[in-house]
Amino acid sequence: MSEKLQQIINKQNKTLSGDDVKIDEVIQLVGFIVGDEEFSVPILSIQEIIKPISWTRVPQTPEYILGVFNLRGSVIPLIDLRSRFGLETMKHTEETRFIVMKNGDDVAGFVIDRLTEAIRLPKKDVGPAPDTIAEEESMIDGVGKQADRIITILKVGKLLERNF
Repeated sequence: MSEKLQQIINKQNKTLSGDDVKIDEVIQLVGFIVGDEEFSVPILSIQEIIKPISWTRVPQTPEYILGVFNLRGSVIPLIDLRSRFGLETMKHTEETRFIVMKNGDDVAGFVIDRLTEAIRLPKKDVGPAPDTIAEEESMIDGVGKQADRIITILKVGKLLERNF
């Protein structure tokens, strides 16, 4: 487990011990920025978070597939979320990270602009995805409301779906 992911889990555990909301009534997420928007995914879907490493381009794949990289002997596809979401691509910065996500046997790395924080949302503060897109096509699992911000919760299964 990466050091950053362990820090996020430790922070959540500290928050849990001082909170009167039951654990089964809370959704635990990891937040990150892509473009100007904050997104999140369930913490248990994250295998690890790493600084960018070298990857190999794979021909005849969609533009948002940067290629593959080797993570301790496993070859993992690398997807640029900026490109996947239709945003202009940009050079990696010191804050750029690869989030390796898993859903069953499916695993992929995703390039994000930066991590934000561990997020704990009571289930009552999470609403359904907007009705603007057909539910089966949408990558949005729900929308969380926290103080003065809206957090888009992504469907990890949909992000990992192979449509190439």
